[in-house]
Amino acid sequence: MGGGKDRLPKDRAHKAKYYHAFNLMPSLGPVRIRRLIRHFGSPEQAWEAANNIEALIQVKGFGRSLAEKVAKEHREINPEKSWAEFEQKGYSYIIWDDDNYPRLLREIYDPPPLLYYMGDFNVSDTSCLAIVGSRRHTAYGKEIAYKFASALSNYKITVVSGMARGIDTWAHKGVLSAGGKTLAVMGCGLDICYPPENRMLMEKIRQSGAVISEFPPGSEPYPQNFPRRNRIISGLSAGTIVVEAGERSGALITADFALEQGREVFAVPGGINSPYSRGCHRLIKEGAKLVEKVEDVLEELLLFSENDTISHKKVTAENGAEDRGQLNQDEIKLMEIIPYEPLPLEQIVIMSKMPISTVNILLLGLELKGIIKQLPGKYFVRN
Repeated sequence: MGGGKDRLPKDRAHKAKYYHAFNLMPSLGPVRIRRLIRHFGSPEQAWEAANNIEALIQVKGFGRSLAEKVAKEHREINPEKSWAEFEQKGYSYIIWDDDNYPRLLREIYDPPPLLYYMGDFNVSDTSCLAIVGSRRHTAYGKEIAYKFASALSNYKITVVSGMARGIDTWAHKGVLSAGGKTLAVMGCGLDICYPPENRMLMEKIRQSGAVISEFPPGSEPYPQNFPRRNRIISGLSAGTIVVEAGERSGALITADFALEQGREVFAVPGGINSPYSRGCHRLIKEGAKLVEKVEDVLEELLLFSENDTISHKKVTAENGAEDRGQLNQDEIKLMEIIPYEPLPLEQIVIMSKMPISTVNILLLGLELKGIIKQLPGKYFVRN
C-alpha cells in the first residue's frame, strides 16, 4: 500500500488533508465525519460548511449545541498548516477512498476515514486474526498468547493486537519470535509510545509489520480512546482470540465489537478459580468457541485444510512419542503430574511422593530436554 507523499495523487492528498483536519476536532468521530461529507458532497465542501451553524443543523444527528462546538473547533484549525505539519513528521496514511483500504475494516459501522501508520501496511492484505487479553495476567496467559501468536505466524496469519501491557505485548513478541507479521493498533498518536516501556517493541513491530492509529500525531492515550482502538483491532480481523480476561477487562470490549461486526470470537479457557479467566469463561457460556490450539481457530474460519490438520496431528503425535521415549519411568511419572499451568515445587513433591532431592534432579532433566519450564518462584509448567 502506498504511503509516501511523492507517490500519491494530488486529489488523494487533498482529501486526506480535510480528513486530517476533521480528525483534529474533538467533537467529531468517524460517523459524524461521514455524515458531513455525504450531506455536503465532498470533504472540501464539508469543511467549508463546518463553520456555518445553520448549515450544520441540517445534517442528520447535528443539533444546535453540537453545531456550535464544531463551528468553534473549525475556527481553530488551518487544514493546510496542520497537514504540512503532519507531512513533516514522515508518517504514512491510508484513506477510506483508497481501493486498498482494508476490506474487513471498511465493512464495520464506523470505519476511520484516515489511518496513520508507520511500517508496511501491506501485511493487512493477508488473513488477520486478533489476539487480546488483560493487562494483568498469569504465566499461563503469557505462555498461551506467545505460543498462539507464534503458531499463527507459521500459518502466514497476520496477528493484530493493541501493544498494551500484558497479553497484547506477549502476542506481538510471539509473532516476532517466529519472524511473522503483526499489526499494533494504538490508542494515541504514533509519536507517543504507550506504554512507554514498549518503545523497543514498537520499533520491532514497525520493522515486521505496521503500527497504526486513527488518532493524529500528538494525541495523548486518553481512556476514551481505547474502546475506539479496540473496534479497529476487531475490525481488521476475521476473528478475535481472547486469551485471558477478567470480568471487566477491556479485551471483552474488543470481543463485543467483534460480535457486532459479525466476526468470530474465540476464548481460551483457564482455571475455574482464576479471576483472570472469568471473562473468557463468560464468553464461552455466551457462545464463543472454546479453543485449545490455533488449529481450532483456523478450522472454524476455513483457513486450515483437513489435510493440514491430519499432517499437524501426525507430527504432534510423532514428536510426543519421541519425547516420551527419551524419558525413564520416574520422569514420565513426574511429567504427568506437571500441568500446563504453573505448579509450585512443594506441590510436585507432595503429589509425586518422592524425596525433594530426587524431584529436583528429575525436574532438571525434564527442563534440559525442553519438556517443562521453570518459572520464577520455583514454579514449573509443561511446554
